[in-house]
Amino acid sequence: MNKKIKLQDLGLRDYKDTWDYQEELFKQIVDLKIQNRRENTTIPTPNYFLFVEHPHVYTLGKSGHMSNMLLNEEQLKEKGATFYKINRGGDITYHGPGQIVGYPILDLDNFFTDIHKYLRFLEEVIILTLKEYGLEAERSPGETGVWLDVGTPFARKICAMGVRASRWVTMHGFALNVNANLGYFDNIIPCGIRGKAVTSLNVELGVKEVNEVEVRAKLQKHFSECFESEFVLE
Repeated sequence: MNKKIKLQDLGLRDYKDTWDYQEELFKQIVDLKIQNRRENTTIPTPNYFLFVEHPHVYTLGKSGHMSNMLLNEEQLKEKGATFYKINRGGDITYHGPGQIVGYPILDLDNFFTDIHKYLRFLEEVIILTLKEYGLEAERSPGETGVWLDVGTPFARKICAMGVRASRWVTMHGFALNVNANLGYFDNIIPCGIRGKAVTSLNVELGVKEVNEVEVRAKLQKHFSECFESEFVLE
């Protein structure tokens, strides 16, 4: 089993370009698994983790509903945003500047073959990271992602998640609001959940801006711990 993960920081990158790149890496791993099975070989499969920040974009998962998008095509242009229907689970979400997006493209055969455990581990990475900033983040029953003040009228989501997995290879991942412009969430019903707010780390800490390099380092540390893995720079 290969528990090394190739880390790439893509910086600010177009959503569709990044999606295509994820698909390339995903296919590379799946093809190698098929080859190993067909030829009875044991060539180690690689794992990847992509950090990225996207220009303003809305994405709708395969179980989502168009009614949760509150803008038409013309209004999207006015907002400087794009829109894509994609192949992850979940409903609609927003990505944009000030948000740290993480895409683990892992062969879960290298770790554990349990997609629910995988999602819980992703949530745990976020929860542990936010704890370092003095925030008691938690899970909300039946709602994937990470929340604050669950079970109160002030419940608010700080991190959205949506993944795809095939042959135990994952893609897509999480989007943590760090210095996000929360106004863009007003244009959708986030994750199809009405009546619950969205928040950002800088808002919760009452500061203008949080150091995103520092947040990425903490995410990386907790990911390594939870998945008992080692990051290697690409």
